Amino acid sequence: MTTEQTEQARAIRPDGRFPVFPPRDDTNNPIYLYVPGYLATLHRNFGSLDSTLVLAETPLGWRHSQREGILIPDVMIAFGVNVADIIARRGYSIEEQGKAPEFVLEVASPSTGRRDEERKREEYQEYGVREYWRFDPSGGEYHRQSLAGDSLTDATCQPIPIQEVNPGLLWGRSAVLGLSICWEYGYLRWWDPATERYLETQDQIAERAEAAEERAAAERAARTRAEARVRELEAELRRRQQP
Repeated sequence: MTTEQTEQARAIRPDGRFPVFPPRDDTNNPIYLYVPGYLATLHRNFGSLDSTLVLAETPLGWRHSQREGILIPDVMIAFGVNVADIIARRGYSIEEQGKAPEFVLEVASPSTGRRDEERKREEYQEYGVREYWRFDPSGGEYHRQSLAGDSLTDATCQPIPIQEVNPGLLWGRSAVLGLSICWEYGYLRWWDPATERYLETQDQIAERAEAAEERAAAERAARTRAEARVRELEAELRRRQQP
């Protein structure tokens, strides 16, 4: 966070915030978003912590004084925004940021499934969100489709094509993120066409770091053994050269 953003956050009045909402009793977000660590992974992928917002369950509305019609997407991504202000206000004010988020995603649950497919599409469209995605880990129990996305404009709502690679793998291309959203055997994945790889989960990052450390330790041990052997050979050579 820059010094200017820190000062802006401090200057915000305590009452200039979104209302506090009760915690949700839904286990799907922890399972499919938090445990894999996708919020941190997406932030690393996009690069800028100061101006790129990647948050979960953050209120979204026209302004912080709004008390009705607030939406709380499971994932919200926005570029070129004041992240410090959004955090300080405990929500995303479209009026103050000057634009809506580019991307939102809802993870299906028994209590929200039908609203995700019906009312929320219209509400996100009204707010000006450019892409609205839905992920149903059950494969169709809560949403009519396992994976669906809509490109939203003021006048139209165009379904984003979803490719069925095989019965357990669905892909859809997010133009605003430059990534593919994937339903893979009931799990949410993010494919980066630039690297031709999935974005890593936290476990995969930890495993890669651990494997790198093991390789480095093995290389250090091999180097130590080689240096010791050189010293032995040099000592042996000196002994042979002695009269």
